Order: sequence, then C-alpha cells, then structure tokens
Amino acid sequence: MAKRDAIFPPGREALYEKHRYSAAIRSGDLLFVSGQVGSREDGSAEPDFAKQVELAFQRLDAVLKAAGCSFDDVVDVTTFHTDPEAQFETVMAVRDKAIGAPPYPNWTAVGVTWLAGFDFEIKVIARIPQAA
Repeated sequence: MAKRDAIFPPGREALYEKHRYSAAIRSGDLLFVSGQVGSREDGSAEPDFAKQVELAFQRLDAVLKAAGCSFDDVVDVTTFHTDPEAQFETVMAVRDKAIGAPPYPNWTAVGVTWLAGFDFEIKVIARIPQAA
C-alpha cells in the first residue's frame, strides 16, 4: 500500500501536527481536503461570523494552492453550519466571491450542533490539474 501523499499549506504545519491530521491528501488526480475553519494564526476561532467564513475560505484557498489547485478545480463541497438559516446569506456572499460563475461544484450543506468552537467548516474534493 502506498503511503499517503499529504499536502500542507506553508506556515500551518505545526497546527496540523498538533491536531494529528493532514490538510489534504492527494490520491491520483484527486485532492481530498480536510474541513477548513475560520481560525486565527494561533488556531483559535475568529469570533466574528463573517470574518470566520472568510478565513475558512482563505484557509481552503491556501490548501488548494499548495496542491497546485484553485477553486476552479473543486468538484464537490460539503459545508457544516451551526445555525444554517441565520448564516446562509453570509456564507453565500463569501462563497460567490470564491467559487465564481457556473458551472458550480456539487454542494452539500449540513446543520450541526458542534464544531469545536467554530460556527462554519468547509471541506472539498478537487481534481488536480494536469501539468502542461
């Protein structure tokens, strides 16, 4: 069995090591990205919800870039929300900036009661572009 091909964004390795998981795993031409949250540099939750969502998308962007991907390569999205109805408009505004125009990736939104102190989390699967 091949060893996992882990991807880490620059500067965040210690945080992933502390919590014992990889930011993403490359498998063939697919990238499986762990849930990204709106954490500050020290790993704590950003208290402002809109900023927390923006940070989560920034963290996701950094992981995608570390693997040679962008939001254009994302094919499947799962988001987790502690209060989906109240948070929907804020999330969609940030999402629209990051994801852009159609065709959109698949998307599943899940309401949850606990996200380790966070209110939003996003995980994706992306197709890694072929080198030219």
